[in-house]
Amino acid sequence: MAHTPKAAIEPPIPGILGKAIVWADARFPLVKLYKEQLTDYYAPKNFNFWYYFGSLAMLVLVMQIVTGIFLTMNYKPDAKLAFASVEYIMRDVTGGWLIRYMHSTGASMFFIVVYLHMMRGLMYGSYRKPRELLWVFGCMIYLCLMAEAFFGYLLPWGQMSYWGAQVIINLFAAIPFIGEDLAVWIRGDYNVGDATLNRFFAFHVIAIPLVLLGLVAAHLMALREVGSNNPDGIEIKKNLSADGTPKDGIPFHPYYTIKDIVGVVVFLAVFSAIVFFAPEMGGYFLEAPNFVPADPLKTPEHIAPVWYFTPFYAMLRAVPSYFGTQFWGVAVMGAATLILFALPWLDRGKVKSIRYRGPIYKWFLTAFVISFLVLGYLGVVPTTVWGQLPKGLPLVGGMDFATLVARILTAVYFAFFILMPWYTAKDKELPEPERVTY
Repeated sequence: MAHTPKAAIEPPIPGILGKAIVWADARFPLVKLYKEQLTDYYAPKNFNFWYYFGSLAMLVLVMQIVTGIFLTMNYKPDAKLAFASVEYIMRDVTGGWLIRYMHSTGASMFFIVVYLHMMRGLMYGSYRKPRELLWVFGCMIYLCLMAEAFFGYLLPWGQMSYWGAQVIINLFAAIPFIGEDLAVWIRGDYNVGDATLNRFFAFHVIAIPLVLLGLVAAHLMALREVGSNNPDGIEIKKNLSADGTPKDGIPFHPYYTIKDIVGVVVFLAVFSAIVFFAPEMGGYFLEAPNFVPADPLKTPEHIAPVWYFTPFYAMLRAVPSYFGTQFWGVAVMGAATLILFALPWLDRGKVKSIRYRGPIYKWFLTAFVISFLVLGYLGVVPTTVWGQLPKGLPLVGGMDFATLVARILTAVYFAFFILMPWYTAKDKELPEPERVTY
């Protein structure tokens, strides 16, 4: 049988564009990639609101990269010039204030979108077989985002940037044996200074973004290999039509690309409202002390990380300093993030979606979400007023009420994971339907 030329297989687009595509496709798998990733990739028909956040995370990632490139054109990674260069961007660079606020707002919105994306995974069992590696890549992306945000937080060289970085770096010093040397290596000096700023700039602009982009590519490749989950938790590849396509699936393009545009429009409306009317968000996105130049001789009254780190910071503060070291608090904080990786192997349930889960899992998930949100609030509150939450309550066993709450909620957070093999195996679940529902 004679070999059919590739150009005859792929109907060309009329005109010069079609000829250019045929020429490129003979040298690069352009049409093949387009089909594999969009038109020939079948996604479940019953995607709902929760499935917007994956594409929104990609949008914010691109936005952060683009705005970051423009910021580096005028930013000076120098301890004497960094704060002034940010003010120069805000006051003298044409559109600089907008780019800076888009980048700072984008950082917080990135974590909001990612947290909601992870919440969807917990609700619908997107970490279950065959998507374990997909979940692991997602957790690695989350850790990279935390590192990226941490390194970028120092760059404005304001009071909260400086002292927040000082506190976080000193936590590494609590690690036995290697802590002090590790803290010096991170700082590049014995104190947070010019060397720290330069290496944080290098990590924030080059090193972490390269790793992040690689992990995002791996995440998408794994997604296309195993297919998307759906609110019913049913594998649509089990029910195929005569032509080999899933009966309960539709091509990702144009159906879901068009649908995602709706989510993008709503997201950009909210994003724009924040950027133009409340970029500081009451001090949660941009703290007031960060509009004051860094002063190593003057400590702010209250030092706290940005809101997306505060649940873990509250866990750190809730753990008492045994033997005069904060190591156990640092260990709990680290374990709170690393335990996410074990989730696919902790779940013993027979169904994936919360629609068919039993009441025990629903209660545990609700308690987990509440504990995470309340811990996030407690991490923002200064320790000097923890005893005033709520007012009038006495000390309990020598500790203030909020510390007691933080310790209880930290236990609830870990109980969700540690007890999962037991309560998911014992839970009374409903049978999954044969086909997806609407």
